[in-house]
Amino acid sequence: MTYKPQSYNDLSPYLIVDDARGLITFLKDALDGKELRVFEHEGRVVHAEIMVGDSVLMLSDANEQYPAIKSVLHLYVPNVDASFQKALGAGAGEVQAPKKGNDPDKRGTFSDPFGNLWSLGTQVDAG
Repeated sequence: MTYKPQSYNDLSPYLIVDDARGLITFLKDALDGKELRVFEHEGRVVHAEIMVGDSVLMLSDANEQYPAIKSVLHLYVPNVDASFQKALGAGAGEVQAPKKGNDPDKRGTFSDPFGNLWSLGTQVDAG
């Protein structure tokens, strides 16, 4: 047995939101997220793990001790334009359409329905 589950990174973002089930659905629809584990207590998600790309995103419902916190995340995807449009179709709000900047990436930013910002990027130059 190892110190962590197989295929998990050492560091995983942890989102606390007002509707964890809603975020799980959004992650599946918008980013092809795969539900790994969900633990509930009295109808609330107390811990969930969703695989997005090659990373595990952890999340839970907010409570008095741990209120909802908005976060900013970056995700590399094979095709930023297609992934960005898929996210918009799943309910994301456009912040900045994908464009090439001064670095090797083409990047766009959207907000999810829970107030988090997501920057999607695809490396288009060797850098």
